[in-house]
Amino acid sequence: MRYSAFNLLRQAFRGHRDWTPAWREVEPRAAYDVIVIGGGGHGLATAYYLAKVHGVTRVAVLEKGYIGSGNAGRNTTIIRSNYLLAENTPFYEWSLKLWEGLEQDLNYNAMVSQRGVLNLYHSDAQRDAFIRRGNAMRICGVDAELLDVRAVRRMAPFLDFDNARFPIKGGLLQRRGGTARHDAVVWGYARAASRLGVDIIQNCEVTGFICEAGRVTGVQTTRGEIRAAKVGMAVAGNTSRLANMIGLRLPIESHVLQAFVSEAIKPLIPGVITFGAGHFYISQSDKGGLVFGGDLDGYNSYAQRGNLPAVEHVCEEGMALMPMIGRVRLLRSWGGIMDMSMDGSPIIDRTPMPGLYLNGGWCYGGFKATPASGWCFAHLLASEQPHPLARGYRLDRFATGHVIDEKGQGAQPNLH
Repeated sequence: MRYSAFNLLRQAFRGHRDWTPAWREVEPRAAYDVIVIGGGGHGLATAYYLAKVHGVTRVAVLEKGYIGSGNAGRNTTIIRSNYLLAENTPFYEWSLKLWEGLEQDLNYNAMVSQRGVLNLYHSDAQRDAFIRRGNAMRICGVDAELLDVRAVRRMAPFLDFDNARFPIKGGLLQRRGGTARHDAVVWGYARAASRLGVDIIQNCEVTGFICEAGRVTGVQTTRGEIRAAKVGMAVAGNTSRLANMIGLRLPIESHVLQAFVSEAIKPLIPGVITFGAGHFYISQSDKGGLVFGGDLDGYNSYAQRGNLPAVEHVCEEGMALMPMIGRVRLLRSWGGIMDMSMDGSPIIDRTPMPGLYLNGGWCYGGFKATPASGWCFAHLLASEQPHPLARGYRLDRFATGHVIDEKGQGAQPNLH
C-alpha cells in the first residue's frame, strides 16, 4: 500500500483496519542470486538498490536479530558531506544527495532534517585547516561557509564565548547537513526492498560459510543452509568476527562507541554542533532531548554497552562547550560496535575469497553513508566492478600504501 494523504484519510474513515504490513514475513528459500548478511541500513539499502537499479530481485537479507538492532539503531543520526580528501568528498556528497530525495524514493518518512552542521574552531591553526577543508568541499561542488565568531554567536548564543577554556573563534558550516531518524531509515528501506521482491529474514544468524571449489556458495544459518551465487557482508562491528569464520583476517578492529540522550527541554540547538577542541557533537531530537556523543571507549569490544569513564569524558567536553548542559539530566545511553579500519575510511570491495564481498570499516561515518554505501555495494555485487565513487575503498590499499587517512592519525583505528 502506498502511503499518501489520501490513503491516510481513507484509512481513518475505516478505523485504520486495512493497513498492510510494512514488509513481508517470509521463510528462507533454498537459494538466491545474492545474500546480504546484515539487516541494518547498509544491508537493506544494498538489497533495495540491487532490486531497483540493477533488477536483481532474488535477494535475501539475513539478520541475526531484528532489522535495525545493530549500529543502524545505535547512533546520533547525523548526515553530512563535509569531508576533505578526494576519495571521500564525492562519495559522501552523493550520499547526501540521496538523503535529500530518500523520502520520495522510498515513499516513507525518514524524518530527514537539513538543519545544518556547524564545526567549531578554537585556534588560528584550526581555522586554517577548516579553510582548506571548505575550499576542498567547494571545489567538489559541496556547500561550505566559514563563519567568524560573531556569526557563530548569532546562530548559537548559548555556547560559552566569554569564559571558555577553549575560546570559540568561528566555525565551518554546511547548511545541507543535518539529521535523519535512524529507525525510520531502516524501516523505509526494508519496506521498499520487500515491495520489489527482496526477502527480509530476521532471527537468522549466520554461523558459517559454504565453500565449494575454493568459492563461497552460500551460508550456514540457524535456520538452515542457504545458497547463493554471491554473498555480501554488511555487518559493521561484527565484520572481523564473521570474516574469521572463513579464515580472513581484516584490517579492522571493533570498538564500542556510546551515545546519550538527555531529558526533553524546549527547542534550543538549531542544528548539529561539534566541539573543535575535543570530540563532542550534539543536536536536539524532535522530542526535545539533547542527543550527543564523543570518543570511543578506547578498548576492543563486541559489547553494545560502555563504561562510566567514557560517560564522564563526554559530559566534561559538553560542559566545556556549553556549561548549562550540566543542569540537564541524562535520560539514557547506549553503545554501538564500531568497525574501525586502520586509516579511518571504509572498505567496499571483493575479498580474496571468490563469491564473498565486503562492506565495512565505517568507523564513525556509517550512518551518514547509508544510501551511497548501499548504492555502491549493490553496483559491486551486480557488476563485479567497483563503483567510480568507491574506487578508493579497495581492500588492498593497506598493502599498496594508498590509504585514505582523512584525520591524519596513522594506523591506529581507535584514533579515527
